[in-house]
Amino acid sequence: MAHRVCPWWVGYFLASPVRKLYQNPKAILAPYVREGTAALDIGCAMGFFSLPLAEMVGPRGRVVCVDMQERMLAGLRRRAGKAGLLGRIEARLCHKDSLCLDGLEGKMDFALAFAVLHEVPGASAFFRGVHGALSEHGKLLLAEPRGHVTEKAFAVSTSLAERIGFKIVDRPHIRLSRAAVLEKL
Repeated sequence: MAHRVCPWWVGYFLASPVRKLYQNPKAILAPYVREGTAALDIGCAMGFFSLPLAEMVGPRGRVVCVDMQERMLAGLRRRAGKAGLLGRIEARLCHKDSLCLDGLEGKMDFALAFAVLHEVPGASAFFRGVHGALSEHGKLLLAEPRGHVTEKAFAVSTSLAERIGFKIVDRPHIRLSRAAVLEKL
């Protein structure tokens, strides 16, 4: 399913405050994240969702941020440090064959995969990895850009997730995206 990975320098555009005008992270995440939540941000880039997640989970929560590009993670760390949120964020470098979620088995309450699945070489391994990291009844918010992912391709992805052990529990409206909330069974 992977076509190519977003270049690191695009991370600056993805983290732009202007993006909040049409995709407000806190509004998108509010139904799923509370104080004390353990959250996973897969394909975090420079932290457009990671920093609001870190604010929302509060000092008792944590956010594990995963990306394939060290430059993206460096930008995330820099932005988190300026915002005073670095203590709530753990940045992990993953690679094309693994999300590198070792030690997180059954510990995460919520996972976010926003505009990332279409860049992953193995959707099955992706869903298995997230499923393993989530706690019982943990939720995954999967959102893919309409411009890159057709409705049919998104349906194939969610069907695969269901075969792996997820259930679709919501289909939130997110501008410019196809989205589903999947719950670990």
